[in-house]
Amino acid sequence: MHPQGTLVERIDAALPQTQCTRCGYPDCRAYAQAVAEGEAAINRCPPGGAEGIQRLAHITGQPVIAPDTSRGLEAPRLLAVIDETWCIGCTLCIKACPVDCIIGAPKRMHTVLDADCTGCELCVPACPVDCIALLPVTGSQTGWAAWTSDQAEQARAQYLARQQRAARLQRDNDARLAAKAEAKLADLPGHTRHTDPSVIDKKRAVIEAALARSRAAKLAPKGAA
Repeated sequence: MHPQGTLVERIDAALPQTQCTRCGYPDCRAYAQAVAEGEAAINRCPPGGAEGIQRLAHITGQPVIAPDTSRGLEAPRLLAVIDETWCIGCTLCIKACPVDCIIGAPKRMHTVLDADCTGCELCVPACPVDCIALLPVTGSQTGWAAWTSDQAEQARAQYLARQQRAARLQRDNDARLAAKAEAKLADLPGHTRHTDPSVIDKKRAVIEAALARSRAAKLAPKGAA
């Protein structure tokens, strides 16, 4: 039996890394973790198709099972194409793309880097003007026949780079908000700077709670109470 970490890595390596979330998990790694822990079946990855199920069955020792069609159907690989005449430059598709294959600037036309697109489809519902089409680009080839291990590794690298950048930006933003909150406290009448660790810890707890509320508000669905 492989150590859990190694098993997760082997499962993750057998996934196409489209980061499409159709499996019901936020990314391929999370799905791999769920499969390794017995919380998810091995048949929930449409981009991997039948061959993907066979790969996961071999790795986990589970029997090959039919695809879970509620997650989508195995199909040719898709390429996102933006209609330049309708694009309004809102950048929502850029934010939705998990592998940074869409480039552009606010209020400027965006375009897709064809070689980097995984066909995840996440940009389509994000577009408010419905200017993104998904075109099949691999003919009759589907699943792993429409995708290579090199492409999967490239997609994984781009996804991880995006995640790391987002985490860095979040840390920087938190630091700015914390500094701003500290400055506001310092400007209050009667406020004095404390060096007592217990007082500092209390102030830090208040600031961190405010930051947590701010992040939660950003993540809350639109229209939520």
